[in-house]
Amino acid sequence: MNKQEKTIIIDRLAEQILNTPHFYLTDISDLGAVDTSDLRRECFKNNIRLVVVKNKLLKRALLKSGLPVQEMLDSLTYSTSVMFTEDASAPAKLIKKIRQQKSKPILKAAFVEEYVYIGDDQLENLVNVKSKNELVGELVALLQSPMKTVLSQLMSGKHLLGGLMKTLSDRENK
Repeated sequence: MNKQEKTIIIDRLAEQILNTPHFYLTDISDLGAVDTSDLRRECFKNNIRLVVVKNKLLKRALLKSGLPVQEMLDSLTYSTSVMFTEDASAPAKLIKKIRQQKSKPILKAAFVEEYVYIGDDQLENLVNVKSKNELVGELVALLQSPMKTVLSQLMSGKHLLGGLMKTLSDRENK
């Protein structure tokens, strides 16, 4: 691979890093051809783009992106694959599912919700990460709850007052 081809790869990787909100660095080195194919298929089903790349090129792309990922550079050892995704926890859930039967993929690092996670021990934390949209939805639901209660009480009060007025008017007519 010549210098121009490497530059093109670095530019494309940096662009993808910037345009994808979440990415995971994993080690899938010991997976056989069948297992790797299965992993790629599962990634496709979960809207995850799996890319295997040389560490040196990935390091240059990470630095070029300008994101605060300095901590991730130490995890660029041995074979590295990158999982790009829009859904923050999808790769973590997929890794956890596959690891019930296999020893790999291993999580090296992840950039999720603008925060860096380092090491395979962070997998469980990443499985439980909620996206900004999910958090906003929960917040809206929490804010709506008291409002719904007040409206419900006002509506029941309206019926109570209506019934009371009807009873009083019936008494006066007698």
